[in-house]
Parts: sequence; structure tokens; C-alpha cells
Amino acid sequence: MDDRDRRILAALQANGRISNQELADQVHLSPSPCLRRVRQLEDSGVIQGYTALVDEEGYGLTVTAFVRVRLQLHTTASIRAFEDAIARMDAVLDCYVMTGEADYLLRVLVPDLKAYEAFVRRELHAVPGIASIDTSFAYGRVKRATVYPQLG
Repeated sequence: MDDRDRRILAALQANGRISNQELADQVHLSPSPCLRRVRQLEDSGVIQGYTALVDEEGYGLTVTAFVRVRLQLHTTASIRAFEDAIARMDAVLDCYVMTGEADYLLRVLVPDLKAYEAFVRRELHAVPGIASIDTSFAYGRVKRATVYPQLG
């Protein structure tokens, strides 16, 4: 991947609906080579798809919770069981494997605190092998970036 590919990616991250002609103009390529590069980025898996960014509150998901989870055991089976269960939970938008005290950090979106309580009681507590759950609620967002930082 070269700088031109990175410029293409930055332009698509900023506006996924940009036309190929506009994209080509922005990155100083003619349309055919630009489209060819986009297709190569898609085929190689660098571009994984296209999506709309939706305001959580406008959608009705007014509570963002960051949930730190620690497992009782770290066997292959317990890790797989936990990760498979998390993958099926719609309220979990992101799940990261962490260093430090927690094994995982989840970003959970729900409509309200009652829904969060139901999520913990019905879904998270149903997963075997969890040693602890610690939650922090976001009460505001300072920054949300959709374009990756430039390398180098």
C-alpha cells in the first residue's frame, strides 16, 4: 500500500458515497486507475465494506456503557465460549482483548439504564466463566473520528 492508496482510503472514510470521478480528482488520478485501486483495496480486504454512520441518540440508543470483563479461567474453551457468546449479543458494538486487570473491554449501546440492567442480567450473566464485570457509563463524547491518522 502506498501513499496514494492511503489518500483513497482517507477520502472514502470521510465520504463513502463519493463518486469515482470525485475520488479520482481528489487523489489526482484518472478515473480508471482510481477505480482499479479501489477494487484492489476491496479484493485484498483492506476495504471491508461500506456503511452509514448513524447518531446513536437519534436512533434511540442513549446509553453508552464501557464494560470491563475478567474471566475466571483462561483456557482455550472458556475464551472461545465467551467470545462466541459476545459475538451473538446485538448490544455489544465492540469487543477488545485487553492487557491489564480486565481481559475484555466491551462497548455496549442500549436505550436506557433499564435496558442495560436487562442486558447484564439476561445476556452477560448467562455467559459461564465470568469472574467480574465492571461498567463505566459515558455521559458525553469529546471526539469521534472516522478517518485513520496518517502514517509516517
